[in-house]
Amino acid sequence: MKKLIVIVFIVAIFISCKNDFKTPVSGEDSQDDMSTREISGSFIHFADAAVLQTKSELFGVVENKKAQELIAMAEPLKDAPTDEVAVVLKVRVVKKPELEEGWENRIEIIDILKVSKVDVKDSTIIKLRPED
Repeated sequence: MKKLIVIVFIVAIFISCKNDFKTPVSGEDSQDDMSTREISGSFIHFADAAVLQTKSELFGVVENKKAQELIAMAEPLKDAPTDEVAVVLKVRVVKKPELEEGWENRIEIIDILKVSKVDVKDSTIIKLRPED
């Protein structure tokens, strides 16, 4: 009887200590790959950098085909190269690779939902004018 109790106890210990390796099922998001979401804010592209600013965060924009499409759509709406445009995008937020420079959070553009000119009153850009 004692042997049976010891065997049951040992089996219970092995079962409770089991490592549970779960591979993500197709369609599920892993911890490294955040889900897509809709985001709106001010987009600015100047030289070789693109940034999206929301009310509470700044994101670097991953330069891909959709980012190039957004840059092309934004150009006609800008009066100066440093102007921003209002956008609504469907994006995937990703963390910056450890050894790379740049913004901590980056977005990969999945879809461009809306692009419009920013009202001068709502703009967060400070413009300096030369004295007359």
